[in-house]
Amino acid sequence: MKKLIETISNIWKIEDLRSRLITTFLLVVIYRFGSYVVLPGIDPTALTALRAQTSGGLLALLDMFSGGAFANASVFALGIMPYISASIVIQLLTIAVPHFQKMQREGESGRRKMNQYTRYLTVAILLMQGPSYLINLSVQLAQAGSAIPSGTIFVITSTLILCGGSMFVMWLGERITDKGIGNGISFIILVGIISRFPGAIIKEFASRLGDAGGGLVMFLGELICLLLVIAASIMLVQGTRKIPVQYAKRVVGNKQYGGVRQYIPLKINAAGVMPIIFAQAIMFIPITLAGFSKSQAFSGFVGAFMNNTGFWYNAVFALLIIVFTYFYTAITVNPHQMAEEMKRNNGFIPGVKPGKKTAEYLDLIMSRITLPGSIFLALVAIMPAFASLVGINQQFAQFFGGTSLLILVGVVLDTLQQIESHLLMRHYDGLLKSGRIKGRTGGTAAAY
Repeated sequence: MKKLIETISNIWKIEDLRSRLITTFLLVVIYRFGSYVVLPGIDPTALTALRAQTSGGLLALLDMFSGGAFANASVFALGIMPYISASIVIQLLTIAVPHFQKMQREGESGRRKMNQYTRYLTVAILLMQGPSYLINLSVQLAQAGSAIPSGTIFVITSTLILCGGSMFVMWLGERITDKGIGNGISFIILVGIISRFPGAIIKEFASRLGDAGGGLVMFLGELICLLLVIAASIMLVQGTRKIPVQYAKRVVGNKQYGGVRQYIPLKINAAGVMPIIFAQAIMFIPITLAGFSKSQAFSGFVGAFMNNTGFWYNAVFALLIIVFTYFYTAITVNPHQMAEEMKRNNGFIPGVKPGKKTAEYLDLIMSRITLPGSIFLALVAIMPAFASLVGINQQFAQFFGGTSLLILVGVVLDTLQQIESHLLMRHYDGLLKSGRIKGRTGGTAAAY
């Protein structure tokens, strides 16, 4: 307890860190307040059917990512996922389209252009998802004996409001990245996930309390299993394989450099939680398309992919995670650049020739360790489906692995790592006695 109080005191003494934490808190408060601002013309008391619809299935996960804004028919109802979807498309284009490859090589100016394209594409996706959301909202309000205002004007204005709300959420995320604690977009998703956790655990406790014959024992067993899954997720996020690098001796003047052996820590899961976020964004596409189609065959197809405990949903979800793990690892880890840097510093891997052979060796090692890492990531991601099958409340089951838990673990570790970096830079003790906190990417925060 004394160590905790001392750490909090040290954090408060650092003016820059204190300012960033306060800024982050205020921006989060604005985001949470906006999650309860209902669209103009919608009766908040008639949203019972919409809330029931989002209590389970894929819509429950979408509602979790939006922090409850989806079920509240809020101006932030579409959340941040359209921006994630746009980012996926732009990053795929950097592989397939030469123009985007050129922009990627232009450094900071190219990154600004790509961000601008991402924003334009986000607006286009929002303009598609807005009417789809309003169609679903109309159906759910009808079940409660209410209705949305009729007319094209309402659809257009509400779509623009939903679009503006999501762009404002994206702006809040960018401000958290620039002026706050960092990882703004991921932090926005994290806030939405955390906001759902207290209600989920209270609901599960209440349901187990009413069970006859060891309901509380089952609840304690669930908590132990949850802690084990969290520990496994942390190991997945932080796991590394060390590659030895020998630096040759060289003499400059009267000083000798090199002659030492160091290690390159290659991440078992170098992509972090981004493959899951990307895969989840793809799995949300059927929800958008469902609003524009009245075909029964299409509705049946969409229904199979809206059941997040079903076989086809989890099979496709796991496959997408494995594919995106390789994809994101390929764009974040560059073996050729690593080999060139080693060569410039007179470093080499024992038994491997410098240059091209080193790059090929690093690429082979990354491929080998990425496969088990991606499979383990996929298994953790579909764990909530198994938790639901054994009788755990679906809202609480979302925290037994899956997108929510991995994002929570990854973003919390990254945030703690950034706070610790500020402390160590000012010559204060870190957050842990046993060593430094490792984030998703080791030394730097993730892209989102």
